[in-house]
Amino acid sequence: MKEQVELHKDSFIEELKDFLKIPSISSLPDRKEDVNRGADWVAESLGKAGMENIEVIQTKGHPIVYGDWLHAENKPTVLIYGHYDVQPEDPLELWETPPFEPVVRDGKIYARGATDDKGQLFLHIKAIELLMKENGTLPVNVKFCIEGEEEVASPNLSPFIRSQEEKLAADAVVISDTTFIEKGQPAICTSLRGALAMEVTVKTANTDLHSGSYGGAVPNSIHALVSLMDSLHDETGKIAVEGFYEGVPEVTEELREEVAQVPFNSEKVKRELGLEAFFGEEGFTFQERVGIRPTLEINGITGGFQGEGLKTIVPNQASAKISCRLVGEQNPQAVFESIQRHLENHKPAGVRIETEQLIQADPVSLDSQDAYIQVAADAYEQVYGVRPLFPKEGGSIPIVEVFASVLKAPVVLMGFGLPSENLHAPNEHFHLENFTKGIETAANYYIRLGNK
Repeated sequence: MKEQVELHKDSFIEELKDFLKIPSISSLPDRKEDVNRGADWVAESLGKAGMENIEVIQTKGHPIVYGDWLHAENKPTVLIYGHYDVQPEDPLELWETPPFEPVVRDGKIYARGATDDKGQLFLHIKAIELLMKENGTLPVNVKFCIEGEEEVASPNLSPFIRSQEEKLAADAVVISDTTFIEKGQPAICTSLRGALAMEVTVKTANTDLHSGSYGGAVPNSIHALVSLMDSLHDETGKIAVEGFYEGVPEVTEELREEVAQVPFNSEKVKRELGLEAFFGEEGFTFQERVGIRPTLEINGITGGFQGEGLKTIVPNQASAKISCRLVGEQNPQAVFESIQRHLENHKPAGVRIETEQLIQADPVSLDSQDAYIQVAADAYEQVYGVRPLFPKEGGSIPIVEVFASVLKAPVVLMGFGLPSENLHAPNEHFHLENFTKGIETAANYYIRLGNK
């Protein structure tokens, strides 16, 4: 397979460039037609790879692309998931080259979506195409489910999966939307934290008031908001919301050992981030705090006058955006309600509070010893010469939990990105070595599953 990849890699890279030229930004209404173009492009590439029953399925938002090949009798069925939508390009002035004019420099392809997720998705399509061309058949049954709304929290994919359980039924779900530990060290993520995002608005008087006439005698919305936000943690970094930790599992020594296997240089990270010290829940390492413990972070605060100069007012409204990462059996709705109760119980006199929930996703934990995950580790080891580690990721891919719970199938998070590839940031890129080796690894994986 390595020879086949090498033979076709230049044409594959040109195809990837065509994919990356499509500004399929799902969060911007004026890019709707571009997102539709992205869906059509994916459908065409599945047809070229030999897939059948290809559909561009309309939703209330952006389309889901489906295709399958189901002729490997008595062999496993693999569902391959990815997303063709991308983040906005802002801030545009920080890009060295235009974000939707892909260019190759120093062995990397630069464009929005290069690593998240077009490059990683496309390598699976090319792996299937090569297997089909070489053998006229596939070693396993394959289904593709590719969406255009991952960057806006997949609002329409979850109901689609639940309503199409039989159509999507599989023995394993394969997703490439994560990263290596570092260059040359593959990783198969085995844990993703859940998510809850919300906005809290504090209101006092019915208008901003003159600070000379009213200051010191009426409640100040910013003072109240700052007091409320400070009450969410104690002085040790522990979250002080009653009921927040319900469902958080005890951290076992075995889990700590697995987390500690992932290399980490605290002094290097502090240096890179310009920090003098880390902060967080006492009794846990940096890796444990960001991988297997829950968090509550204030993402932004707005209130009062923020223009140039001074405006001496007592502001009547202030707001904060909060995000939580959740683990174990924590329930996002229950956490949201516990934060609501905490805020009501701690609000200063004369204050009204409004809360709006923005995002919620359940945590997911995967068994690193599952046979489908271990076969993936074997495939990585054959191609890269190094066995993957099994990190616990601090981020969230909400749809992973839905696939796992609805399809009752293991999810194999076969990432090929690198942490340094600027996903969601200017100058996003994808290392072409991992693109070509990724095609080889994916093909090797499907062959191994067929021989299982």
